[in-house]
Amino acid sequence: MINILYFARLRENIGIDQEEMALSQDGITVADLKSTLRGRGDGYERAFEKGQMVQVAINQTRAAMGDIIK
Repeated sequence: MINILYFARLRENIGIDQEEMALSQDGITVADLKSTLRGRGDGYERAFEKGQMVQVAINQTRAAMGDIIK
């Protein structure tokens, strides 16, 4: 399980400040996580639409789109 925290515009669009998500044992890239979240509905689509700047951190360290979340 991972804990996802949303701040500012993301929190406003999605309507929640955090959620838990189960992952496969192999993990998922940051880019794939964004794509998965975007498919969850309108608020997520607005929050993660292409061209929007979204900063991601894994354990409080800034992450790149190709980094794997485990």
